[in-house]
Amino acid sequence: MTIVPTSEAEAAEAIRASKASRQTLAIAGGGTRAPFGRPTQTDETLSSGGLTGITRYEPTELVISARAGTPLAEIEAALDEKGQMLPFEPMDHRAIYGSTGAPTIGGIVATGASGPRRIQAGAARDLLLGVRLVNGRGEIVKSGGRVMKNVTGLDLVKLNCGAHGTLGFLTEVTFKALPKPERTLTLIFEGLDDKRAVEAMSAALGSPFAVSAAAHLPAGMGADQARTVLRLEHFAESITYRARELAKALSHFGRASEIEDDESRMLWRAIRDVEYLAQPNSDLLWRVSVAPTQSPLVLARLLRSGLSFRHLLDWGGGLIWIACAEGGNHTAVREAVGRDGHATLMRASDALRATLDVFQPQDAALMKLTAGIKASFDPDGVLNPGRMYAGL
Repeated sequence: MTIVPTSEAEAAEAIRASKASRQTLAIAGGGTRAPFGRPTQTDETLSSGGLTGITRYEPTELVISARAGTPLAEIEAALDEKGQMLPFEPMDHRAIYGSTGAPTIGGIVATGASGPRRIQAGAARDLLLGVRLVNGRGEIVKSGGRVMKNVTGLDLVKLNCGAHGTLGFLTEVTFKALPKPERTLTLIFEGLDDKRAVEAMSAALGSPFAVSAAAHLPAGMGADQARTVLRLEHFAESITYRARELAKALSHFGRASEIEDDESRMLWRAIRDVEYLAQPNSDLLWRVSVAPTQSPLVLARLLRSGLSFRHLLDWGGGLIWIACAEGGNHTAVREAVGRDGHATLMRASDALRATLDVFQPQDAALMKLTAGIKASFDPDGVLNPGRMYAGL
């Protein structure tokens, strides 16, 4: 059964009832990210679908609050009307999961979904100002924004961003917005390998020209040649100068071509949503976070392992997306990453996600801390049990 509360009080009552009857709840939003995480076996589902609407928007203060079930499209439309945006460029997971429905703002927070602009503007958790939620005891908890100060010693706002509903049922979130760029332009360098691409991206991001995104698409991803792409944004009068000077500074990587505005936005949307690796959707899809300088080394190790894979780089090389057949070596990616980063299994069959660690394995000390945080929010394991780690 799916419970769809229309108020925070109803959500709290539903969780208290589940706790009293020793039942567990799957947490759901728009359903577009349902295959993200370990598969769970729960008694009922608690949906944020009845908690919708923007509750506060102050354009002059660059702050927007909305109930957790509010479609992201509704929030983006309201911001766009005032020439503003969510600066962390939230990823839409529908391409990689083949899912339907509408992404919600609560789902964005629950999964910590941040796109290419993260390297300049910060991640979702950096722009998240406040949350309201109901914990596993059925208590309403408020932190950040215009509500009471957190006195537990825990940063409730950041803890719940990327917690996949395991700590609480989000009811409302508050984000910082930023002005939307007047213009966007992308410089494209062709034919670079992974190592040279990371060098070019690092040089661009270290330049004074305010590069807002840097990615590398190997050959065959939308073009015959490999493409290293660098995005410049904001005021129209500054972009021409910045693009010219950046191309000049990076001329030893080759001659740069340019695309602008709608064409540029389409490219970065495809990178944000990993559309180049979306098919076949039977492939495993890994999301690897590393220091940018380590990404060519990780990919070289993976190549030596004999695994057949496709990849792309985002965040200047700090994010690697890797697609490979499910029938291959399931440990190869984490072995290649080693201690240099974190690997998350974003897409796999239910059977594999039930047996293989979806999120980066934790050592005993960190797992004890994770279990302690879970116990402080949800001592009886009512909310999304086992979604991130078995037994939690």
